[in-house]
Amino acid sequence: MRTGYSEETGRHNMNRRDFTRTASFSALSYSQILGANDRVRMGYIGVGNRGDQVHDAFLEHGDQQTVAVCDLRDSYMDHAVRKSRGTPAKFNDYRRLLDQKDIDAVAISTPDHWHALMFIDACHAGKDVYVEKPLSLTVVEGRRMVEVAEKTKRVTQVGIHRRSGKFLQEAVQMVREGGIGQVTVAQGWHVSNEWPVGLGTEAGTPANEEEWDRWLGPAPKVPFDKARMYYTFRWFYSYSGGQLTNFGVHYMDMLRWCLGKDAPRSVVAMGGKFAMKDKREIPDTLEVIWDFDGVMVIFTQSNANAAPGNAQGADMVLRGTKGTLYLHGSRWEVVPERNPALELPARTPLDRTAERAYNPSRKAQIEPRSAKGSADTAFHARNFLDCIKSRAQCNCDILTGHLSTSATLIGNIAHKTRSYLEWDSKAEKFSNNAAANRLLHYAYRPPYKLG
Repeated sequence: MRTGYSEETGRHNMNRRDFTRTASFSALSYSQILGANDRVRMGYIGVGNRGDQVHDAFLEHGDQQTVAVCDLRDSYMDHAVRKSRGTPAKFNDYRRLLDQKDIDAVAISTPDHWHALMFIDACHAGKDVYVEKPLSLTVVEGRRMVEVAEKTKRVTQVGIHRRSGKFLQEAVQMVREGGIGQVTVAQGWHVSNEWPVGLGTEAGTPANEEEWDRWLGPAPKVPFDKARMYYTFRWFYSYSGGQLTNFGVHYMDMLRWCLGKDAPRSVVAMGGKFAMKDKREIPDTLEVIWDFDGVMVIFTQSNANAAPGNAQGADMVLRGTKGTLYLHGSRWEVVPERNPALELPARTPLDRTAERAYNPSRKAQIEPRSAKGSADTAFHARNFLDCIKSRAQCNCDILTGHLSTSATLIGNIAHKTRSYLEWDSKAEKFSNNAAANRLLHYAYRPPYKLG
């Protein structure tokens, strides 16, 4: 694993020595005790920015073998091959990789608009699937992915890697057991300052038109623009849900997990492209609020100002009646509330006795708590490899990933329609807005079809 910056966490990854010291088994120990028949033969579809990070996470484990890699860019594949054990095959077409009989499982780390097609094809090809987050570009895609995975009985893992962090599992248990009292607000922040340059203004030229057309896939045909390709595709709705589904899915999943909630009852959003003058489509400022049956879950995005969103500069905060949980990338902390023992006084100029006694009556009901740890992707990869062998359910199986992704996707729809939307989670439709329902999917560009 490289020591470097992760776009998924916004933090520096731990190095190989740190990981092998904290993991149950190091990659070296696995390679020593497992024979070739015990190894999981992996194919990697998409080995660019995040795909390279995911590949590194799997390379930490000696019981995985990189059999094949796939990407539109030969330079990306060559980079992946150089770090692999052996000599993996290279493919520019993911369907040829799926045809290989010596591949047990695949990791899909392509842009979001390709996830559904590749995932479904991989399941039908008999491969177990690790697919990066966000799971899908639309709610309809996500539900279809769940159905196909269940029908084909594939082991699935969505790349929401906090689910495999032991110290975060402990935080979830603490919240669910009432450790901070009744939670009424849970919030996540994505803050950065991209002003004034942003995505720039140059469109550039494609390496070749065929590569551009294949990159677009089911998305609408548009003239080439380098900002739409590779990492910055996340700023365009045809390929991504923006930062709400990029960082927001991590936050939604963690908060939903802590709360023990499946789906929201309603959602509303406000924001826009207020400061940035570049070609992006997604907002530079956005606030989304979901009602999770008595808990307000909030996503705040500020990309024209990078000041911390809360007292600790944490990624997420859960506010309970007895305390506040601050969730950082590698630690969490509970700060107790000081609860009053007296009823709220009716202030009067005739007698300030009750008023003066109110604040001194406050006392903490819980003790401060904290923990440190790692939710590195390598732990998530380990869980996937183990579940391939045991056929057990992964920490973030396809349904879990779909619920967290779909919640963020409907947040985007609320923003696009400028409306308060009531969500029927069983039907996966809005009960009060027909126009919003039409945004739950889009028409693929021929000849692409959702399988």
